Order: sequence, then structure tokens, then C-alpha cells
Amino acid sequence: MEYEQLTERIIKYAIDVHNALGPGLLENVYKECLFYKLLKDGFHVEKEKPLPIKLENIRLDCGYRMDLLVENSVVIELKSVKRLEDIHLAQILTYLKLGKYKVGLLINFNVTSLKDGIKRVVN
Repeated sequence: MEYEQLTERIIKYAIDVHNALGPGLLENVYKECLFYKLLKDGFHVEKEKPLPIKLENIRLDCGYRMDLLVENSVVIELKSVKRLEDIHLAQILTYLKLGKYKVGLLINFNVTSLKDGIKRVVN
């Protein structure tokens, strides 16, 4: 499946979750629900996937964890904040760079319409 098709399907499930729950809940609630929806549809999804740092050919676990990784290719970073800030974009760009992934979705569930809370990020 191509990146565009995959991200469109992920966004559809995120919208389904948002429509069912609305804004204002904790990030972890949205993460668990989106994880469930993607697994139910047969996607390979990893939750809280560690992302080590490599320094001098040594892997160091520095606490980086991707919220979701779908089909070993799309990084999903979920938020439930008043508004997305530059630091949130920097976070997902860091995950893409460290993991050598091409595409990510930054999704803020704390909005009235989820379309306003989604950023597709390409490395």
C-alpha cells in the first residue's frame, strides 16, 4: 500500500475515533482507541515503539517512544492540546529522522473538527 493510501486510511480511523469521543480527553485515550481500530482492520501496529539513539555505533535508549508505528512505515504522533506548536512538529520530524521513516501524521484530537488537527509530515 502506498503512503498516501495508508495515511488516508489512518486519518479515516482517527476521524471515526474523534467523532465517537469528541475533543477534551487525554492523549492516551485516543491512542488506545486508534490502536484498536487499526489492529481490528488488520494493520500491523506497534504502540509506544522505542526509538534508540545511535552514538559511536552504540544504541542508547534515551526514552524516545513513538505513539504508533503503522505497517513499519508511518509514524503517528498524537496530541490532545489547545493547539499544535512548533515543538510538536520538531518531535515528529526527529522520530522520522532517527528511525529513517519517510511519512508521519501529527494528530491533535483536542479540536472541534479533526481535519483542523492533522498534519501530514514528510521527511
